[in-house]
Formats: sequence, structure tokens, C-alpha cells
Amino acid sequence: MQITVLGSGTSGGVPEVRCKCETCLSTDPKDKRMRASIFIEVKGKNILIDCGPDFRSQVLQNNIDKIDYILLTHEHFDHTFGIGDLRPFGDVHIYAEENVCASVRRTFPYCFAEVKYPGIPKLTLHQISEKPFLLDDIEIIPIRYMHAALPILGYRIGNFAYITDISSIQDEELAKLQGLEVLIVDALRKTPHFSHFSLEQAQEFSSKIHPKTTYFTHICHSLGRHAEVSKELPFGQHLAYDGMKVEVRS
Repeated sequence: MQITVLGSGTSGGVPEVRCKCETCLSTDPKDKRMRASIFIEVKGKNILIDCGPDFRSQVLQNNIDKIDYILLTHEHFDHTFGIGDLRPFGDVHIYAEENVCASVRRTFPYCFAEVKYPGIPKLTLHQISEKPFLLDDIEIIPIRYMHAALPILGYRIGNFAYITDISSIQDEELAKLQGLEVLIVDALRKTPHFSHFSLEQAQEFSSKIHPKTTYFTHICHSLGRHAEVSKELPFGQHLAYDGMKVEVRS
């Protein structure tokens, strides 16, 4: 299984508009962060997790020409507003919870009209719950946690898990995350935030489930520059960056 980080940034991306901080002015490509999304190649299938407003740029930069399935974590704009750019991918199957499916229908009503305008994305929504399900023979294990007051889902696929926009999680969900080879988890900044893990909280979370390697994502400019923060991280922990590829044993 190969994971490509399409975007490792928070809702405003990095650099932030009008910001002149050291991170936003950095010339290091690893400090240029589009909105959070990943692309998974496993068992001959391509799975996209989240489809934000940078989707078009992300697929062009990473030469992606086939998407079999899309998993959505939640309905916020930075995770769904690229859906309108799915037109070139033909019939697209999207898997999400009931409230997220409803949000997609409201946001892109023309895709679900009885008489459809030619050339629009062809979307099929599949409602999921917290129960594991199969995409062909690929098991998807949803992980329930909170994004402030909003219940949302992360996903485990084989020895890999993707947990973004997390602020808290119940202990019983941690059992679903044992034995991971690779974890990608939200770590917005160093100071606390009401709806995201701080870097310290993300590290504490990682220590509870003991993955072999942890990558931090959904990063905002105030976390600091990639090169400097990376020096502070212990063995086995890294900042994700746009375009990063990770191999995971299936």
C-alpha cells in the first residue's frame, strides 16, 4: 500500500493569505501546505480521503488519473469543496455518514437533479456508519472521534490509519488503532485549540497506540517551519508534507 499526502495544511493553507510570518515567507517547498487530503493505492484500487478546494492542483501535481473510491471524514469546506472538480473521473463513488451525504447534496445540488446538466460530476453517495465495510476486498474500519462538538470519522485500512480534525476520542476507539505500522494524525499547532489536537496532544495520542511511525498533518503556519520543528521530534515521529509518499505493508 502506498500513501501520498496530497495536502498537509489546515483550512487556510500555508502560506496564509496576507500573512508575513517566517513560515509563510519560507522558500522551503515543505512549508507550502494545501488543504488536508491523502491518496491511497492498495490492491489495485485508488482511494481518496477528503476532497478539498485544492483537489484540482493536487491531482495535477501528483499525476492522478484514476480514483475508484472517496472517503469523507466530515462536511467542512476544506474537506469537501473540491467535489465539483471530479468531472474528469467518470462515475465517482463517495462514502460518508448520513449528515455528510446530506451536506454534499446541499452544496452540489446540480449533481443530484432529476434532469442533469451535461458535463457535471457523476456522483453516487453511499451512506456509512461506524461499522467496518468493504470496498471490493479492502476492509475499511471507521474510527469515531470528535472535532470540537462535531462527531466525525477517521479510517483504518490494514496497518495504516488516518485521523484528521480530532480534538478528543473515547478510549474504546483506541482498540481499533492497535498494531499500526503508520499513523497520520492531526497536529494543528503547538498551542491548544478547541477543535484540533496540538502537537503535544497528537504525540500523547500516538504514545497510546504505539504505531511504528507517526506523521503529523493538518498543520497551520504557527506550528513553525518544517525544518526547525522536525529537529524537535523524537525518533519515529515526523511532520507530513505535501507530495510525501509512504509505503505501508498491506
